[in-house]
Amino acid sequence: MKMAEPMRRYSVGYALAPKKQASFIQVSLVNLAKERGIDLIKIDTDKPLIDQGPFDCVLHKMDGDDWKRQLKEYGSEFPQALIIDSPEAIERLHNRISMLQAVGEVEIDCENASFGIPKQTVIYDAKMVSAINLESEGLEFPVIAKPLVADGSAKSHKMLLVFNKDGLRKLKPPIVLQEFVNHGAVIFKVYVVGDYVKCVKRKSLPDVKEDGLGRLESYLPFSQVSNLNNFEKNDDKYYKLMNLENAEFPPLSFLTDIARGLRRVTKLHLFNFDVIRDDRVGNRYLIIDINYFPGYAKMPNYECVLTDFFWDVLNQNDKSLGSLKNGHCEKEDRVLVGNSGCGEDEGTLPVSPLKIEENENPIQV
Repeated sequence: MKMAEPMRRYSVGYALAPKKQASFIQVSLVNLAKERGIDLIKIDTDKPLIDQGPFDCVLHKMDGDDWKRQLKEYGSEFPQALIIDSPEAIERLHNRISMLQAVGEVEIDCENASFGIPKQTVIYDAKMVSAINLESEGLEFPVIAKPLVADGSAKSHKMLLVFNKDGLRKLKPPIVLQEFVNHGAVIFKVYVVGDYVKCVKRKSLPDVKEDGLGRLESYLPFSQVSNLNNFEKNDDKYYKLMNLENAEFPPLSFLTDIARGLRRVTKLHLFNFDVIRDDRVGNRYLIIDINYFPGYAKMPNYECVLTDFFWDVLNQNDKSLGSLKNGHCEKEDRVLVGNSGCGEDEGTLPVSPLKIEENENPIQV
């Protein structure tokens, strides 16, 4: 009787910052991957990458010129190894202007909904902060002020909801001023893992009433939308707005088409994007942030989703990762990502080249 051939085993080397490694590399993920013939192996970043492995796939959330050089060297020595994802593609998300310009490049056919990005402008010079005329930039108070650099550092998390001119004096360029849009205090986080798309909803900043702007402080600091101030919490309507159960999800097919377009434009395979529903136009959605390699451990059933993704790319062994096979988890949320496209050209802003330092934790806006 012919003996069954042993299962082909694959090795996935991962290079992650300690905090990301602690949250993502759970025992449950390691064990499930091992059952599917996939060994997750820690890359020692204190040693040359070329001396480790060889790996069938390198999974990373690292940056810096030396790391990029090591990845390039490794790819030349082991051309069949998959690098997820390209450092050059990831860098686009480190700048909040180039990040959202990607949305303007997405084209999909939409009949019952539309999408875009909030109006925004960028200030590079501290002298321009007090001199800026919001109306000339197509903006009005309140606005959200975000650091231009989205590298996951503590500094990049520090944001302000600015209600008047006095609040602008607190800003330290380079800074992005983004239109604040009332959105029912709910944010939709759309996770993308290759061809898999999953949407979850989270609490967000409460709506701001125009007639109440004069009673508010000049600004509200926050690092995440869950860090809410008391300026609206005394209003009974606030609590109703925060009822997530009553918030209707955007159509999954619509979100999947957007994810499809963003994958094509950014050439990334592990990311999420944050979406709000514009209360001024009920079927209009705004993408306010895109994050590389987000906190997937917060996503339901993440172990199965990521294991399926590894299995797909390793068995297809397509260096471009252009198309992925279907996996086994949550088939109703899984759609092949290809090229189609709705969206509007929201205009472009100049992008300043920035040196990106250590990258960890997705920005939660």
